[in-house]
Amino acid sequence: MISPSLHPDSVRAQCRPRGRFAFGLTPRAIWLLVAGLGLALPGFWAARLGYGMLVWDALVLIAAAWDGMRLPAPALIAVERSWSNTPSLASTTEIEIAVEQNGGTILECSVVDDLPESLAGVPDTHSLRVFPRVRSELRYQIEPRERGDVTTGAVYLRYRSLLGLIERWALAPLEQTVRVYPALRQGEDQKIFLARGRQIDLQLRRCQERGLGRDFESLREYLEGDDLRDICWTATARRGQLITRRYQTERSQAVWIVLDAGRLLQGRILRNTGGQQRRGFTKLDYACSTAVALAQLALYSGDRVGLLVYGQHVQQRVLPGRGLAHLRMIVEALAQARAESSEADHLRATATLNRWQPRRSLVLWITDLAETAMRPEVIDGATQLLKRHVLLFVAMAQPDVEAIAKARPRNVDEMFRAAAAQELAMRRELLLARLREQGALTLDLDPDRLTSAVLNQYLRVKERAMV
Repeated sequence: MISPSLHPDSVRAQCRPRGRFAFGLTPRAIWLLVAGLGLALPGFWAARLGYGMLVWDALVLIAAAWDGMRLPAPALIAVERSWSNTPSLASTTEIEIAVEQNGGTILECSVVDDLPESLAGVPDTHSLRVFPRVRSELRYQIEPRERGDVTTGAVYLRYRSLLGLIERWALAPLEQTVRVYPALRQGEDQKIFLARGRQIDLQLRRCQERGLGRDFESLREYLEGDDLRDICWTATARRGQLITRRYQTERSQAVWIVLDAGRLLQGRILRNTGGQQRRGFTKLDYACSTAVALAQLALYSGDRVGLLVYGQHVQQRVLPGRGLAHLRMIVEALAQARAESSEADHLRATATLNRWQPRRSLVLWITDLAETAMRPEVIDGATQLLKRHVLLFVAMAQPDVEAIAKARPRNVDEMFRAAAAQELAMRRELLLARLREQGALTLDLDPDRLTSAVLNQYLRVKERAMV
């Protein structure tokens, strides 16, 4: 599980006036003043009766002034914002706004929390009744739309008494930087993968699979057919007979997660909600969510996990490690990954990874294939990695293109679009088939099915001891 300390801290501040003249008449007071016009009608018959309107309006204004004097100053009001959980994509976060006041009257407050559009869209207005020296709270939910750091704004208050003739305007400066993380897979499905990973690990411990790996297990007498390179010459000299080393499958491997943050991962996946097309998350968002899930599973299985996010240059780098603190580093790095508008430099990323990881490891590479007549550069980079590592190459499919390719055309224009989409699909399949011929494991999936497929493939690699 991800550490609960990822969620933002609570912030608290005293209110201050919103502007130089931070008060005004309420609609109730204005309607009372307008009602005084009815008292002017008798003035058409008797001039003295016309002064009734002035007396009425004066009484309303005096009552409004008295009502305003009863309202506490903004400095006597404190506001606190707290977060119920870690803000992440594809999940709901509850925010609590608490208001305390040291005045002498009950307040009716209208509260607006100024959050950026990537968190809450258009801010809503909430109503809250605040009693003197009693903490009053309201809660509302948001669903973040983008990863990364965002800055929240102030909380704005408009408050009045129960008489409701005048209101004051105040704001609480609750600006803070909040980090939105990739989707954190913590439900029942993740527990299933963790349980299966534990089962595989226990099976490998029982079997030991001597001779398949390169972890030293024990010494024994040399037998005909043993590899001469496994002879331990120091033990042979001590015992006066040939002694050979016995090995077992490595239970702790290096797993590298490589994410392409170039222009191809900027694309947003269209989703049908209520019969309408909506722009969902970017491909990079899905890739980051898959990376978090794989990091959790691999670390739980005892492997060391590293991360490389690249565009034209390396954006984020986390060298292989273990533990919850290491998982925290990976999640923080993924939260800050940003898709670039230019093509990613795949060959530079490949050379960098080979330099950082000279020994054999499992590499999960999440990217996409450019629609070009030439051989994509990412295929050349994958070929270089296959010389040293076990490669799981994942190309993220575009659901709307697949839908066009499978749809039955109704006119000439749709026929040409379908033909173009089918040609793209055939080219992708051909490129991935060539990678499979060279020993790569490949996936070409809709982003919604990406995480489960990658976790299953990782467990399959562990089960077969392919690294």
